[in-house]
Amino acid sequence: MSVKDKNIVIGICGGIAAYKITYLVRSLVKSSAHVQVIMTPEAKAFVTPLTFATLSKNPVYADYFDPNTGVWHNHVDLGLHADLLLIAPATANTLSKMAHGGCDNLLLATYLSAKCPVMFAPAMDLDMWSHPSTQDNVSRLQGFGNILIAPTSGELASGLSGEGRLAEPEDIFEAISTFFHDALPLKGKKALVTAGPTHETIDPVRFIGNHSSGKMGFAIAEVLQQLGAEVMLVSGPTALKTPEKVQRHNVTTAQEMLTQVEQHFEDADIVVMSAAVADYTPVEVASKKIKKKDEVFTIALRKTTDILATLGAKKLAKQTLVGFALETDNELENAKGKLARKNLDYIVLNSMQDQGAGFAVDTNKVTIIGKDLHTIELPLKSKKEIAKDICDIIADHQLAKGEQS
Repeated sequence: MSVKDKNIVIGICGGIAAYKITYLVRSLVKSSAHVQVIMTPEAKAFVTPLTFATLSKNPVYADYFDPNTGVWHNHVDLGLHADLLLIAPATANTLSKMAHGGCDNLLLATYLSAKCPVMFAPAMDLDMWSHPSTQDNVSRLQGFGNILIAPTSGELASGLSGEGRLAEPEDIFEAISTFFHDALPLKGKKALVTAGPTHETIDPVRFIGNHSSGKMGFAIAEVLQQLGAEVMLVSGPTALKTPEKVQRHNVTTAQEMLTQVEQHFEDADIVVMSAAVADYTPVEVASKKIKKKDEVFTIALRKTTDILATLGAKKLAKQTLVGFALETDNELENAKGKLARKNLDYIVLNSMQDQGAGFAVDTNKVTIIGKDLHTIELPLKSKKEIAKDICDIIADHQLAKGEQS
């Protein structure tokens, strides 16, 4: 879901439709959104703060200061760290204050200081909704850039029937989900990611391989998809589950990986080569299992095609090409040399000297080096967090390319 990990502040006003927001909060939390509820003093007469606290798994804010806990609820922080502020149900009274700068409660103070996008879903009787002053306020709010989730027609609390009914929770959820999807920085972009090891066959039961688990590449594929990209993942042998909505091609050898990557390279805007591809492969593959008989056994090896250098040589102007380097000595110098030789936009340096980094673990510590040699050192984090940092840099690079074209 596109609401996953989003910080959503929901402001609830004093109207009978407040009960519908319980269903919305529950749906958002089930979809892994982080929900913070703010209630106007009047809203507490319709649904208790305890209900929303239980559903959102967060304390509910209704006043600037909580005398029981001594906690000051900072409206600036609430609006600053949110990805979206939704005001629903938005009463005629609150709409008027929003439109004209009124600020007599915590919700309105949060609205006036919010740096994030704002949605509002009105709910009121049909005559109140159709009144020219209400319609002027709605138009004024839309002129500010706020997003209207229009009320629907139906039975109203007054017993009348007409326009003014709060949009259904599932429709509000869909509006929020669509908003985040449309706002994704990599929407419309195609990404190609490689991950995992390659296995170079010696005989029917043996191979040359490495300790790569594929976790870093799979995390990058997942994050790129969450940022809106259409992702093709080419994976060597690994038992990892394919990230949601990511297309996957399984390969075994370096040659198979090269073949798959070349098929998709030209269409890709973003290429992240995180796979640990074998540098050498056996010259001959035995058709039967090689028996153990000699004290010393020698296998003739030949170089595999350097996939990253091959791609770098034909990189297109639209593309962001990212490589990985795992080093044990002269790490920074070796990574910078690889960056230049292979015509990369970025290289991600892993050091085998860092505890908790490298193969087969859930954490990593990397240094990201740009084509201009600008260096970003990231501390030890989960591979998912490292993936987010890398993908944010990729998204910024793609945005800059779009502005230049």
